[in-house]
Amino acid sequence: MKMQNKGGNMINSISKILVLAPHTDDGEFGCGGSIARFISEGKHVYYAAFSTAEESVPEPWPKDILKTEVKEATLRLGIPQSQLIIFNFKVRELSYHRQEILEAMVKLKRDICPDLVFFPSSSDVHQDHSTISIEGIRAFKNTSILGYEIPWNNIEFHTEAFISLSEENINRKVFALDAYNSQKGRSYANEEFVRSLARMRGVQIGIRYAEAFEVIRWVIK
Repeated sequence: MKMQNKGGNMINSISKILVLAPHTDDGEFGCGGSIARFISEGKHVYYAAFSTAEESVPEPWPKDILKTEVKEATLRLGIPQSQLIIFNFKVRELSYHRQEILEAMVKLKRDICPDLVFFPSSSDVHQDHSTISIEGIRAFKNTSILGYEIPWNNIEFHTEAFISLSEENINRKVFALDAYNSQKGRSYANEEFVRSLARMRGVQIGIRYAEAFEVIRWVIK
């Protein structure tokens, strides 16, 4: 499924989009380019981060730095602060709070009524990512769902949908991720990796840049 902004395009019927991120920055890595594209097309994007991973913040950064960084990163993508929701579940312990997380998702569904939801793919092996994916399917089973890839957590990944990106879209994704100064020591947290992955996905559908997704649910109304 290649999603293009041309006649007969299913994206035209999508107005409100919800991105679920187990941890701050997962949404930007997984679908930051698509977020930038949707916002440039006038769509409303909401972003919910379930953990600010305070226990994983490296020294000498303050423990709440990721809360500050996700606010800046999503603002750089064009998401209004009023459409950013930050929860404070403890990193690597989301599976212990499944019911609370499910209830939070059900409330998001009721309050936002999204046409499309993004969250980690069903093959993501990180325990927190898996929890968000499983509970997300339960909460949004009547909504179109695309699972984004986090390559270092995916043993396999089904590239069933592609969203084409412009140079500006990928530049905006890189700019957003650059807000995470506390995470720049990670091997994947660099512009070269982000662009290379987008180029590879673009090559698969004959364009320059793209992001790939697993189709978890697709509802045409």
